[in-house]
Amino acid sequence: MAQHRSAEKRTRQNVKRRARNRANLSRLKTEIKRLRAAIAGGDKDAVQALLPKTVAEIDKASKKGAVHANRASRSKGRLTRSVNALLAS
Repeated sequence: MAQHRSAEKRTRQNVKRRARNRANLSRLKTEIKRLRAAIAGGDKDAVQALLPKTVAEIDKASKKGAVHANRASRSKGRLTRSVNALLAS
């Protein structure tokens, strides 16, 4: 339990930041799941519509610090490669 006013404030800040980070990550994971489901289903129209939204969500999460920049880049590359493979077939 916090004993000082500054420690109590830090605890309040940590709770808010954790909630914000969890919301950002949850939103990101949902978008990625939607895109992967569309890729697995072979729905080319849905994939083309979802890819820009998913990439934007990855960029937002990276900018806010919810995910590391390298992870964001890797995710975007892998998803884009999967989409391109689907569209080429």
